[in-house]
Amino acid sequence: MMSFPRPLPLLGLLTCLAAVIGLTGCKKPFSDRAQDVSVFRFSDNGAPVTMDPVQSATQYANLMTTSIYDQLYEYKYLARPYELKPRLAEALPEVSEDGLLYTFRIKKGVRYSDHECFPGGRGREVVAGDFVYSMKRMFDPKNLPQGEWLWQGKIVGMDEWKKTGADYAQSIEGLRALDDHTIQIKLNKPFPQLTYTFAMGYSSFVPREAVELYGKEFGINPVGSGPYVLKSFTTKKAILMRNPNYREEFFNLEYEGYDPKKQSGLGLEKLDGNRLPIMDTAEVYFMKEEMSRWNSLNKGTEIHYGVIPIELTHMVTENLKPLKLKPDYEKKFTAMNLPELGIVYLYFNMSNPIIGHHPDPEQNRRNLLLRKAIRAGYDWPQRNRRYYNGIATIFPGTIPKGLDGYDETLGNESVTPDYEQAKRHLKEGGWTPENLPELDYNSVAGVRMTQLYEQFRGWMGKIGYPREKIKFVQYATFGDYNKAVKQKNCTLIGMAWGLDYPDAENVLQLFYGPNGSPGSNSSNFDDPEYNELFKKSIVMQPGPERTEIYRQLNKMIVDQVPAICGLSRNTLTVWHKNVVFLPSRNPHGSLLKYAYVFEDSKD
Repeated sequence: MMSFPRPLPLLGLLTCLAAVIGLTGCKKPFSDRAQDVSVFRFSDNGAPVTMDPVQSATQYANLMTTSIYDQLYEYKYLARPYELKPRLAEALPEVSEDGLLYTFRIKKGVRYSDHECFPGGRGREVVAGDFVYSMKRMFDPKNLPQGEWLWQGKIVGMDEWKKTGADYAQSIEGLRALDDHTIQIKLNKPFPQLTYTFAMGYSSFVPREAVELYGKEFGINPVGSGPYVLKSFTTKKAILMRNPNYREEFFNLEYEGYDPKKQSGLGLEKLDGNRLPIMDTAEVYFMKEEMSRWNSLNKGTEIHYGVIPIELTHMVTENLKPLKLKPDYEKKFTAMNLPELGIVYLYFNMSNPIIGHHPDPEQNRRNLLLRKAIRAGYDWPQRNRRYYNGIATIFPGTIPKGLDGYDETLGNESVTPDYEQAKRHLKEGGWTPENLPELDYNSVAGVRMTQLYEQFRGWMGKIGYPREKIKFVQYATFGDYNKAVKQKNCTLIGMAWGLDYPDAENVLQLFYGPNGSPGSNSSNFDDPEYNELFKKSIVMQPGPERTEIYRQLNKMIVDQVPAICGLSRNTLTVWHKNVVFLPSRNPHGSLLKYAYVFEDSKD
């Protein structure tokens, strides 16, 4: 997240001043040393805890799993709106007329990377049975899977296989390898989004030999058939090397969806005809603080890609919409606004009876009024100005603009602060400063997160919530934080959700009761009417009737307030001029295999 502090904490102020002095005190804000162009150096603001696909629930883990493993599908690199393309599959699936039987055919001759887990150390061919095994792993409770919700209740016999002991020797009626290169999936009911799910890191092809060799250590010893193999990994940095066994794959500019009207000037034409992955080595640096990433980027010899910290926005940019850098920076960086297909929101742990669901109807009513009061005190426009450069998109409900079901008629009441209304909600619920519950505001440790907490606590003070009753509970890493969320140990949870695929179902399922923790519904919202409507919608093809149900579900989120929604980020991204790269977040697969670093002529 980006921040425009008011005021900056002393440490942040000194860091910012040091950066400004360091950049303005010399002719160029870059080192004169030659840049190493043999490696692409990507940076991210968090690190994965594991690279086991069954637990690739974060964008950090997904970046790694889609770089190391293969999935059936991925998205065309340049096409916007997003468009699926085959990856390990030969083509899109064959689907029966009733939408219940899917047949996938996979490419022949694809091999896993060479590894000691295979006989003679030589990677064997990837076969359909690997997909069956990998999907079974997702339903094996011993693996603590985080993506089971995607297919729960959908594949014939899958849930029963889990209930009867998750015996890998037992077959599953709805999940079969017809031969080494043909997969057949039989559904209990239509699921139009099924093919999308097979572009996610969760659906990676995993070799059983590696899992059995490493056991619990498999998550940090991944073995796949993707473009890269993992050379080393720490919480600070991962080094990926080209997989020598990776199949022939060449970049085709037109096929990937190149739009010269919107994408010219980025040098993307240089990618055309290159074999993938283009770079032999990709390094991923996990840098939580934006200023650290910026300083590394500005050295000119370290990372290639980063974001502009909001503290330096006015020093670096001349304009935000459209984004234009100041001359010194424009000479060295390519820049673009990176819109996110996703949502930033604060949600309540509805399984906690002090603020969520309560068996007593009267207390349940009071809790709803408390949540409404907190929402009425939440100032999305101010957060946008101070932490997102004022260029994020604020919208009511949980469905972002541009997706089927977005409803502008919901109005702005749920995203505009009204402190007097908040006080009325508290009064109606019989809440007083004395009986208001203590609330834990949970987040990852860091300067920016502390600022967000203090801003929230300030808003709550305006509605009469005692500041001392809102505690800041910090976690050292995002992985620790996410684990606590999945274990229902958090009360107020600030989170972002990048859509896994471009369908509003992917955000509406965040509030579907059976998806509760450790599944994707970390709010643990469980409303019978919502659940029934959602179940009805997920078997429907796109059309007016489904759109209307999506809108009803969206309005229920606004009315019941399991979350305070929402905002889609628009990030100011920059990368070196001698790098050809089109950043993207969700949904997408491996971005690293497309990056190209070339020799840059000196001025």
